[in-house]
Amino acid sequence: MALVPRVIPDWKEQEWDTEKPDSYAGIFHFRFWRFGEWVDVVIDDRLPTVDNQLVYCHSNDSNEFWSALVEKAYAKVYGCYEALDGGNTADALVDFTGGVSEPVDLLEGQMATDEVARNQLFERVLKVHNRDGLISCSIRATTVEDMEARLDCGLVKGHAYAVTDVRKVRLGHGLLAFFKSEKLHMIRMRNPWGEKEWSGPWSDSSEEWNKVSKSEREKLGVTVQDDGEFWMNFDDFCQYFTDLILCRLINTSYLSIHKTWEEEVMRGSWIHRQDPLRNRSGGCINHKTTFLQNPQYVFDVKKVEDEVLICLQQKEKRATPKEGKGENLAIGFDIHRVELNRKYRMHTAQQKVAGSIYINSRCVFLRKELKEGRYVIIPTTFDPGQQGEFLLRVFTDVPSDCKELTLDEPPQTCWTGMCGYPQLVTQVHVVSAEGLQGQDTNGAVDSYVIITCEGERVRSPVQKDTRCPNFDVKGLFYRRKPKETIHIEIYNKNMIMDTFLGQVILFSEPNERQEQHTLHLRDKGSRQDNNVPGMLTVRLFTSTTLTNI
Repeated sequence: MALVPRVIPDWKEQEWDTEKPDSYAGIFHFRFWRFGEWVDVVIDDRLPTVDNQLVYCHSNDSNEFWSALVEKAYAKVYGCYEALDGGNTADALVDFTGGVSEPVDLLEGQMATDEVARNQLFERVLKVHNRDGLISCSIRATTVEDMEARLDCGLVKGHAYAVTDVRKVRLGHGLLAFFKSEKLHMIRMRNPWGEKEWSGPWSDSSEEWNKVSKSEREKLGVTVQDDGEFWMNFDDFCQYFTDLILCRLINTSYLSIHKTWEEEVMRGSWIHRQDPLRNRSGGCINHKTTFLQNPQYVFDVKKVEDEVLICLQQKEKRATPKEGKGENLAIGFDIHRVELNRKYRMHTAQQKVAGSIYINSRCVFLRKELKEGRYVIIPTTFDPGQQGEFLLRVFTDVPSDCKELTLDEPPQTCWTGMCGYPQLVTQVHVVSAEGLQGQDTNGAVDSYVIITCEGERVRSPVQKDTRCPNFDVKGLFYRRKPKETIHIEIYNKNMIMDTFLGQVILFSEPNERQEQHTLHLRDKGSRQDNNVPGMLTVRLFTSTTLTNI
């Protein structure tokens, strides 16, 4: 398996060599992914035993010790074996892979009753498995008595079952099976005990396997023995299991035939300070007066729509015994869609498009489809004033240019005296247009807007095949000349030369919050007083305080 050399580097050199017994030094080398980097761990060969039997992890083969040695190295990372008791499976999968874990609550998602959601989940699980990800599942134990309780169907509560295969199984025999479109969604699991299996439909010796050809059974590796490994129909799986963990191995290699992700890694801290402009521990959005004092990270979605993976990880206290044991902080994050040219920190909440859960877990994960535009991630602790370090990982299909927003307003430079320092800040929100003049053969328009203020231009994405586009795009301008006008022009996107469709020219008075306005489009140049087809709906907000938006 490709993951083994990551955790056990040079494993062949570390193997016992019967021909060179003198080369054995009783020392072993392992590596684990910790807070953004692979960390080397070295241990000796002393393993805890009782009556000459290994106490914890062990193999059925008495001469095989690699699993017990890996466990000892992992316990060293956390300080002791006891620290591994009751650990989080999602965190462990990340430690061993450097991947990203996504917990899925099967009860909350109503996977047992919602067939559409269940089928979508199966496709996700299948994709993660086919791309060498690791998958774990369990049945939630709600009481101490429930832990290790065995159900009538053979499943055990509180166990972290490993998913070892995911398949679409063809039903039937011979040519009939080949031409038949019916396929069953199947998932294979392994009990960590190495025994005690599912006894329901599609268990090892159940009659359901008669519906599958012998060759298909051989491909699936169906065996009739109590080895702890068994198959289940995915419908039954969602009926009995409550939690699923998908650990994706994020592929960033351009040489791969599979999807390549672009990864951005940001390190940051929640630091409490009395000065509101320097405080970086403002708590979640419930604390409206301090929320935007948290660290802020801006990134771009450059496709019309892109699947974005975001993982926020805090530095775990359980692995730093010298600092004293303690619970993880409750952490999470919000994502706001902001102006296309946003360069400085947000001081007024913008359009929230997504948010994670808040939980005292080491990692919080979110997978979200986002439209083309600029976004700000605000990682926070649940309560204000709490301090800690965090790692933010952002995965997109194309580079997102993710970076931290550190400045509150344009800085004073040597050019400020010559050009002047901004006196106003104006937010221009182009909401929509209607009744644009048809340009294409189908009478529709592929339109976009350009907002211009004091030489700075902001261009929106193209809205295709509509005369009534919903632009919903913002620009932010720090203005030195309060009397300078703001131009908004609409164009139709063409292969050779884009076509001008109309414009509006705006003034914005300081500290005047304007309501939404719908304005007639005008022509260019000397004919700018002439109306052209179409209306444009805009909102403006201008302030003399540069940290008001």
